[in-house]
Amino acid sequence: MSKPDYYELLEVTKTSTFTEIKTAYRKKAMQFHPDRNPDNPEAEEQFKLVSEAYEVLSDDNKKQIYDQYGHAGLEGGAGGFHGFNSTDDIFSSFGDIFEDIFGFSGGGRRRARRGADRQIEVEVEFLEACFGIEKEIEIDQKEDCSDCQSTGAKNGTAIETCATCGGAGQVRMQQGFFSISSPCPKCGGAGKQIKEKCPTCKGNRYLDKKKKLKLKIPAGIDNGTRMVMRGQGMPGEGGRGDLYVYVHVKEHKDFIREDDHILSELQIDFASLALGLEKNIPTIHGSESIKIKAGTQSGDVITLKGKGVANVRSGRKGDHFIRIQAVTPKRLSGKEKELLEKLQDFWLDEESSVSVKKSKKKKKGFFG
Repeated sequence: MSKPDYYELLEVTKTSTFTEIKTAYRKKAMQFHPDRNPDNPEAEEQFKLVSEAYEVLSDDNKKQIYDQYGHAGLEGGAGGFHGFNSTDDIFSSFGDIFEDIFGFSGGGRRRARRGADRQIEVEVEFLEACFGIEKEIEIDQKEDCSDCQSTGAKNGTAIETCATCGGAGQVRMQQGFFSISSPCPKCGGAGKQIKEKCPTCKGNRYLDKKKKLKLKIPAGIDNGTRMVMRGQGMPGEGGRGDLYVYVHVKEHKDFIREDDHILSELQIDFASLALGLEKNIPTIHGSESIKIKAGTQSGDVITLKGKGVANVRSGRKGDHFIRIQAVTPKRLSGKEKELLEKLQDFWLDEESSVSVKKSKKKKKGFFG
């Protein structure tokens, strides 16, 4: 059975923003949530499908693959896509969304929250983006405090269970059909209380440190692409969040990129355009010899096949398009001016001779 369209499932479009997609998913998740539809396998199946759609459309890489190749492009886990086997998988992946809605991750269960995601920008040179590069980046990272083993408590002191929530980290309030939970106001959701704080981390459990990471930027990456470094976000009880890296590609003085193609301009004097010549030109792959045919006009385009950028997924290279631009000299020597005036006179005589011949033919035809 063919899978439904992800955009139709969430009632969004290809141009919808991440916020719009997330809002649409929240609405659908509330509609088909198992707690609202007990013993309803059809609702559970819809819950899985809309969650699957959100997994793809909320991730730039998966969304790009889906937009270009559809469901077939995601088969085999392409782009990190895995789908969901159960509702537990969904609650584990999108627990923060369900805590926002219901006060718990899902199905009435309290789950340890994963740390928050982070984002940074990395700037790369034009040619680095074309051919790929491994960059070392430095980020501010919260690392575990080794003095207290990230408990936040001074060594040798006790960590007591919160008397208000009984260690659950949440207080529960019944509202009709739903049992709504919220973080315990006494312990802040930790379920425990520290009597004496660790002097090193001041009870925060983590220390601010600089961390160096290796970021592998693939060949063909485009400006604005978002990359994900799993587990390099903020720490949390359920593990670290992710680090999202937005790649900014610098402009090049000679080349412009359009999809996988390279565009450039080549200025040639009008005499060479009239007579033709061979010329070496720069490309992203090095110097290339091109032949400019006699009679080439300003604005004509010469195509170098396969001399563009490798597609980030298929590896297939685009083309390099060279637009010819005629150059008119602004200053002429006396000798250059004299030669051009002679050439101009010759062309004017030729034009006049052609005009007279055409005129005679017309007269003969009229009176003939």
